[in-house]
Amino acid sequence: MTSETTTTTPVGAIPAQPGPTDVTDAGVGREREEAPSGVIAGAGPVVRPGERATVRLREAGPEEPPRYAPEWLELRESADAAARAHDLLDPLRIRLANLPGKAGGVVVHDLGCGTGSMGRWLAPRLDGAQHWVLHDRDPYLLHFAAVASPRAAADGSRVTVETRRGDVARLTPDALIGASLVTASALLDVLTREEVDTLAAACAGAGCPALLTLSVAGRVELTPSHPLDTELAEAFNAHQRRGGMLGPDAVTAACEAFADRGATVKVHPSAWRLGPDEKALTEQWLRGWVGAAVEQRPELAERAEAYLAERLAANAAGELRVVVHHSDLLALARPTGGAS
Repeated sequence: MTSETTTTTPVGAIPAQPGPTDVTDAGVGREREEAPSGVIAGAGPVVRPGERATVRLREAGPEEPPRYAPEWLELRESADAAARAHDLLDPLRIRLANLPGKAGGVVVHDLGCGTGSMGRWLAPRLDGAQHWVLHDRDPYLLHFAAVASPRAAADGSRVTVETRRGDVARLTPDALIGASLVTASALLDVLTREEVDTLAAACAGAGCPALLTLSVAGRVELTPSHPLDTELAEAFNAHQRRGGMLGPDAVTAACEAFADRGATVKVHPSAWRLGPDEKALTEQWLRGWVGAAVEQRPELAERAEAYLAERLAANAAGELRVVVHHSDLLALARPTGGAS
């Protein structure tokens, strides 16, 4: 049984737009001028009164995942695309080609799809007809994802899309009946261990591989270095583990969860490498990174304020380089239907 509500949105269909108090730019039901109570670590700036929200903390406990604004997702899309591990594509292609009963094309479930950047990156890199099922809690983001989805695969085959609004943390094998592939981007680190186990069990039950990209690894490198870098990084990592979320431990937990269910697991690095050409993204990442650290350890506030001002000035001058380490994971579950 699944908690998801299925809404099929043909490509090109425009769902009704939310009103000002329905779903805001942060994807939540609240007034636009009301600022959220905190930040998602590394996912955009700290929001001050009167500013537009970029993200929102879970407010109803661990079962309520963070939600993101399309502006932030658009800002990071090119860095995400450059970072994803291409080395995982060949083993994925081989597995998809050998899955039973897929002569008519593959069905890809994109979990926590946001504005659909994963589909825009992956669909044109796979051959054959594809049907993408886009999952997200936020109808505003699902609208963006549906209308901006790719129309053709690598070999020109047709790509179609439907959307499903629901909680990806509660997926069951029933929700993935007929799935050829499960994929997600920047999702694992905001899940709990139980939610990762649920995801692994659903993929194992459906016999489909999972490509889970851009999970934070808990390491950042800033050049030039600063004495406060390490302390802020430790506070940031602690913030990411709040409320039972896995944060930097997510990839290790996912490897264990998938391997325990018989999957072959491959992990490759997928770091953001930010320099003068990514000033806007670096600025927003810095504000979120420092803001999360201060939210976790308020005693850092005074030193962090001076640190952030110095770092932002260096970024504006083109003198700052940042490497934000992530990991991509490919779990090749044992297929059902007789394939090995």
